[in-house]
Amino acid sequence: MAIDFTIPEEAKKVRERVRQWVQDECIPAEKRLEAGEDYKTVLNELRGKARKQGLWLPFIPEEHGGMGLGPLANALVQMELGQSHLGALSMNSQGPDDATMLTLLAHGTDYQKEKFLKPILNGEKRVCYSMTEKAAGADATGMQTRAEKDGNSHYVLNGEKWYSSAASVADIAVVMAKTNPEAPRHEQFSTFIVELPDPGYNIVRDIPTMAVHGPLYEIMGGGHAEVKIENLRVPQENLLGGEGKGFAMGQHRLAYGRLRHGMHNVAMAQRALDLATERVTSRSTFGKGLEDRQGVQFMLAECASQLYIARLMLMHIAYKAENGMDLRQENGIAKVFLANMVHKVVDTAIQLHGALGYSLDTPLAAWYTHIRSQRLVDGPDEVHKWITGKNVIRAFKKDGTTAAAAGGDLL
Repeated sequence: MAIDFTIPEEAKKVRERVRQWVQDECIPAEKRLEAGEDYKTVLNELRGKARKQGLWLPFIPEEHGGMGLGPLANALVQMELGQSHLGALSMNSQGPDDATMLTLLAHGTDYQKEKFLKPILNGEKRVCYSMTEKAAGADATGMQTRAEKDGNSHYVLNGEKWYSSAASVADIAVVMAKTNPEAPRHEQFSTFIVELPDPGYNIVRDIPTMAVHGPLYEIMGGGHAEVKIENLRVPQENLLGGEGKGFAMGQHRLAYGRLRHGMHNVAMAQRALDLATERVTSRSTFGKGLEDRQGVQFMLAECASQLYIARLMLMHIAYKAENGMDLRQENGIAKVFLANMVHKVVDTAIQLHGALGYSLDTPLAAWYTHIRSQRLVDGPDEVHKWITGKNVIRAFKKDGTTAAAAGGDLL
């Protein structure tokens, strides 16, 4: 029996449509923004075109206004959208909204879906997710923000949040807080939906980062806010998924976010390799074309190899998701690999551009400062490696071999 790598015809067609969309609409729209056109005007026009073409919410079921794509087709689509910073936004598929949409869809009450999810799906509102805290870092169970019952109708939240991505452009915040300190460690936390603005949810600042901050950075949702939560009153009906379910919902949400980051990293790396190859095929040094130099060819070969591995990883994880299989080990391995892969490819593209690559005349330098975060967000590399290593030991003790934790049981 052969292993079948055939992509279903429908998935191929939607990938081609989205690839064309990004090239024909999103990348030219980037240039309009660079020329000074109004961001909201350009994005609204882009989104209007996308919806008319049926390119909206790839991963959301059709009955909720989406395209109803499964994990494989969505992976193919996201690997195209990431080639433009307007790609995901154009189809209302951007983070952090996307994973929160899925959380609300899976765990929201009918009231919550109608009041909060519907306008997000329609592209009328944006949402942020406030989990991370300075005190806790990568260990979400160390968070200190508290939510205490005030009678039977409200909770009152107090604490601080850190790196709440897109909070400065959000209309809704999903906030995790500790409701029961006496419960088992992973059952102490609950999640609340907060309408913004609210005086109890105060954005102190967008944290300056090493990423290149252009004039559109914050308005597009690229900022990461420091938030002070003080006597924030949240109605009982805005409790999402029930008390004590916050941590489990958060981990499920982050699992999708890690995959989406990986898919977009593949797209960005592909565009960087295209730019690098375009550069070397049009340049000569010391009387010889750059493309004819073996050292340059080796650099391109390494990038191509990394991209090939990355695509196979994502396709295998998509296969497991399609078939309802446990993909946690593969997801952790891929998260680390893909974050480092995109850094390597963009760095190589900068090197092959020479001084031009170090300037802001190409997108490469801005990408480079932005993608350094990939080794930190949704769990730093070291945490994922730690868990992966524990699973290697666990597999050996169970089976007498580490194969099951190292791709030895692919299907």
